[in-house]
Amino acid sequence: MIEVKVPRLPESVPDATLVNWHKAPGDIVERDENLADLETDKVVLEVPAPQRGVLREIRVQAGSTVTSGQLLAIFEETAVGQPVAAVAATSAALAMDA
Repeated sequence: MIEVKVPRLPESVPDATLVNWHKAPGDIVERDENLADLETDKVVLEVPAPQRGVLREIRVQAGSTVTSGQLLAIFEETAVGQPVAAVAATSAALAMDA
């Protein structure tokens, strides 16, 4: 599992607002695909997917104020050569058992 965190904000900016999520838990995502938008008083920042994989859990809801380094979501990368659909199917089966 990989933690998706708020990127470093510009030096004079103490916090940002998580404007919206472009993906939902369970969605398959490609590397560098935009997961969410953060807005400061100066700029809108994108939060890219760290790897190809599946967004597992969102920890901060849209509209929330966030700071640099804050945990936003949990992401699971796929193994090299492993189809993303297989990871998604496995996680769906695990969720049904829980």
